[in-house]
Amino acid sequence: MQTQSTHLYDVVIAGAGPVGLFLACELRLAGVSVLVLEQAHNPHSALKQLPFGLRGLSIPTTETFHRRGLLDEILSAQRVKSGAIKSAAHWMQQTRKPAGHFAGLQFYQDNVDAAKWPWRLPTPADASVAVDMDTLETVLAARAIRMGVEIRRGFGVSAMIVSDDDVTVQAAGETFRGRWLVGCDGGRSTVRKICEFDFVGTDPEFTGYSIEVELADPDKLCPGRNYTPTGMYTYAQPGTIAMVDFDGGAFHRTAPITREHVQDVLRRVSCTDVTISELRLAATWTDRARQVTAYRKGRVLLAGDAAHTHSPLGGQGLNLGLGDAMNLGWKLAATIRGHAPANLLDTYSHERHPVGAKILDWSRAQVAIMRPTPGTRALQAIMRDLIATRDGATYFAERVRGVSLRYDLGGSHPLVGRSVPDFEWADGTTAGERLRTAKGLLLDFDARAPLQAIANRWGDRIDYVAGEPGDRLGLIAVLVRPDGFVAWASDGAIDNDEAARAATRWFGEPAAAHLTPLPPPARRSPRSACRNSQRS
Repeated sequence: MQTQSTHLYDVVIAGAGPVGLFLACELRLAGVSVLVLEQAHNPHSALKQLPFGLRGLSIPTTETFHRRGLLDEILSAQRVKSGAIKSAAHWMQQTRKPAGHFAGLQFYQDNVDAAKWPWRLPTPADASVAVDMDTLETVLAARAIRMGVEIRRGFGVSAMIVSDDDVTVQAAGETFRGRWLVGCDGGRSTVRKICEFDFVGTDPEFTGYSIEVELADPDKLCPGRNYTPTGMYTYAQPGTIAMVDFDGGAFHRTAPITREHVQDVLRRVSCTDVTISELRLAATWTDRARQVTAYRKGRVLLAGDAAHTHSPLGGQGLNLGLGDAMNLGWKLAATIRGHAPANLLDTYSHERHPVGAKILDWSRAQVAIMRPTPGTRALQAIMRDLIATRDGATYFAERVRGVSLRYDLGGSHPLVGRSVPDFEWADGTTAGERLRTAKGLLLDFDARAPLQAIANRWGDRIDYVAGEPGDRLGLIAVLVRPDGFVAWASDGAIDNDEAARAATRWFGEPAAAHLTPLPPPARRSPRSACRNSQRS
């Protein structure tokens, strides 16, 4: 018998992984009520703590955590495990500082030309961060609970009814209601399947294995990443192994993972007669690459692996999902609170779908140079030479670290659509720190009264910040969305109407109590006169 909940939540989230938990925190910042339903009873899994389970956080992700005051907390929690990580992860023991890899082809920080990224300023978010899933989920769950998020574990979504006004969800014999439902329930998303989202892409070429074993003869394997005529394996002592078997994904979730099977695969892939004396932990994965055609259907939205799935090569999936949550949170909250412009929620799919599509192609490209064929090995040798050049290392660093991320928001200024530089003022505060309340920012480096008047028209939706930072990068003023992306910028004479249009586009109509006439526009300089206004 179903137990009916009479409470109506603003948002029900399916899935208490990092994406669902972070999205819940984002919604609570805006005062939105949130229920998170999670299928698993126990949030802790030994597989989440494997050294190969470490995820390198991209620059957009570390910026996200910095802007919400989470970065130091995550770094502190991960340091507790740093001893175990350093002893197991071969890539953290290299003499040169790695900047990332492409299909195992390493590039290094000392070969990356950061001058190619003129809109970046030094920030704590530039730190290289690797975190295991267990640590990240623990930190995010604690934050969510402190903020008043209700989390129910052992409540996997099994059915739902979607109406024009709300969504009724069934989970573990109970029924819950929310104005909106967000599926953050992973690559096999129940929400995606029930709502029949179109999920398109490419089939797998291999089965990947992440295993923790005891070897009778460990010296038969070479430490680090190794390509062989039959596949690839990465060995980190004392017994942590990842390997790829090009079987078309035939074994993934089709049979129990036994010691005998894993040993057969390891021998074939490593081209040795190595013996596994004990299998402690094992998980499989594939390079299947699929993405929903749209991230929203009525009152149901998808984020993270529920919206897109691909191989874990390069650890891009977690970063992609957290980017979804950061983009969606403030837009959904503004919609619920009733001051969002009509099409604001649609911009979530419009902005994030192209980002996901690029990551899926990035994953496919890595698989293409991992295949155990003579032609692939020849191509890999050429790629190795390219990635060792300064321009090559910079290009791959830009893609892997996410520095090149830019949303197509219109506007002619090159900063629009990019992450706001972490400006720092004389009092030591930074742009990142000022975003911790998840409000918009109007940064006025010359403290002009007309811009303050514009910010005031939106009440508590936009914080006005006046004063010159240490390095203004030649800018006069910048309007920043709650997710930290630039909506409008000027390095010439200010066009007040253009700034107001940008504010209306992202923050809705001005508050009624602040509807005062705008000051007349300043005379425009020749440099700024040719710029097109942003239009909603």
